[in-house]
Amino acid sequence: MDKLEQIKIAAEREIKDASNLKSLEDLRIKYLGRSGELTMILRSLADMSLEEKKIVGPKAQALRMELDSMITEKNKKLSERKRSVLDVSRPGKKIKIGHLHPLSIVEKEIVDIFRSMSFSVIDGGPEVETEYYNFDALNIPKNHPAREMHDTFWLEKLGNKNERLLLRTHTSPMQIRYMETHKPPFQIIVPGRVFRYEATDASHEINFSQIECLMVGKDVNLSNFKFIIEEFFARLFKKKLTVRLRPSYFPFVEPGLEVDIQCVKCGGKGCNICKDSGWLEVMGAGMVHPNVLKAGGYDPREYQGFAFGVGPERIAMLKYNIPDIRMFYGGDLRFINQF
Repeated sequence: MDKLEQIKIAAEREIKDASNLKSLEDLRIKYLGRSGELTMILRSLADMSLEEKKIVGPKAQALRMELDSMITEKNKKLSERKRSVLDVSRPGKKIKIGHLHPLSIVEKEIVDIFRSMSFSVIDGGPEVETEYYNFDALNIPKNHPAREMHDTFWLEKLGNKNERLLLRTHTSPMQIRYMETHKPPFQIIVPGRVFRYEATDASHEINFSQIECLMVGKDVNLSNFKFIIEEFFARLFKKKLTVRLRPSYFPFVEPGLEVDIQCVKCGGKGCNICKDSGWLEVMGAGMVHPNVLKAGGYDPREYQGFAFGVGPERIAMLKYNIPDIRMFYGGDLRFINQF
């Protein structure tokens, strides 16, 4: 009984003075663990007489419950104190946050600029497209090289009307799909992913992004087109850039144009980016071909419009001086974390 009293006095004092969870756990083991002081007394009951068991047993069990309760209560107080105390002098841990992909940044900038000019943003449409929407309705001849296997990913499965299916090679099919269900005037942009069956290098990939633009109305002309792209590039690169239009050929526009801008690095003086020409080719464009307007259900004698396609990868490479298009899809976090 004297030993129980000594344990009671010492344990209560030490539990009260415990300053952290580790020291409290050490006390629990010291008194209530498998080889603890109180536990050893309880085990020794087997060797005591019946009279001794009746006296010592209840006292020892009561002390065990008392100490267990004290330890539980102290544990609760120490845990609450640990959660509530903030040591402002400790060095902070750097929180890792995600990074937007440079293509996401550029695409959002492009979309925001066109939205500010009252263009509607249309969903990119199906990536698995029919031969009709990808080629026929866009006035691309049956013998055009773009239809060959070395340019297009053709799929073995046929469509509902036994039409040949493919991974779309451009976002232009959305021109026809939109015109089929909407009446002019309108002005839209269509972001989406496209696919080309070609060898990859620093400037070519088998999959990449495109943003299609289409504006149709009764009085739409190339003057409208020139004003819009000049305004677009000025806002995108945060400075006024000279724009040059060159004649070119695309089956779905007439006349067709290649659009160049003054080099964003050298200002037109000539550098390694523009190959000393002072100009950068950025998009193909033109007035929508009458046959394309007919395929969309419009009378080309009443309506006309312009269309162009711009690649976010190309814009991002110019804007951030990125030398290789493959870096966008390599998954290297050292590249992504810069943005």
